[in-house]
Amino acid sequence: MRILMLGNSFTFYNDMPKTLAQLTGAEVVAHTRGGAWLAEQLNPETEMGRRTLAALEQEKWDFVVMQEQSHGAITAKASFMKSVAALCEKARAAGAVPVLYATWAYARDCDRLAELGLTYDEMALKLNESYHEAAEQNQALVAEVGMHFHDLADSLDLYTEDRKHPNEYGSFIAADVLADVMVGKNKKLRQGSTQQITEAEMRMLDRFFREEIEAKRLDDSFARLREELRHLPPVGDDETSLY
Repeated sequence: MRILMLGNSFTFYNDMPKTLAQLTGAEVVAHTRGGAWLAEQLNPETEMGRRTLAALEQEKWDFVVMQEQSHGAITAKASFMKSVAALCEKARAAGAVPVLYATWAYARDCDRLAELGLTYDEMALKLNESYHEAAEQNQALVAEVGMHFHDLADSLDLYTEDRKHPNEYGSFIAADVLADVMVGKNKKLRQGSTQQITEAEMRMLDRFFREEIEAKRLDDSFARLREELRHLPPVGDDETSLY
């Protein structure tokens, strides 16, 4: 299975594509740049646009994941909808199922919310609505990462110090939701894969699940995932650019 990810720092933080590869057993290729909009992925005048267009026109993919600039699906909705439509068409031509990676609202204490004229709840709901609208118009799947953040935000800190980007827990949740949409929750863990969770990631996840599940009683799916992860054999870190 091959997955192409198109996005920005909300995609590449904490090496999230690698985690997605480990959860799905897929080859994951990420075309990202900090602050990038989806329109850039379609622009042949940019380096990333040329790479993305070539990848979609010359290669075959099973899924193409699309992530817009963090508030772009609200503040530049027309551009977002146009870019999604064009990318979905190209994804299908490449044999892929398009997946919209619906991102999260900035943290409640982020100053940027006031600059946008939005509350935390408004940003979360408006992002979710825009991504779903785009998905319905283009027969795409939606990974509701943002709503998972919204549901967990009062019990877990999922953000870095800038209160916008995901910390390691947030990125893991993003990868897990995306994997669920594409291959089903824990399918790779049940069936096995040549790509396994590294020892360092195991320690981080074990600490996360032990502390947070016991202290805050997270839902049963996280508990089951933790138990399955504990039985995976550790391997060395992979430094390659493909995941």
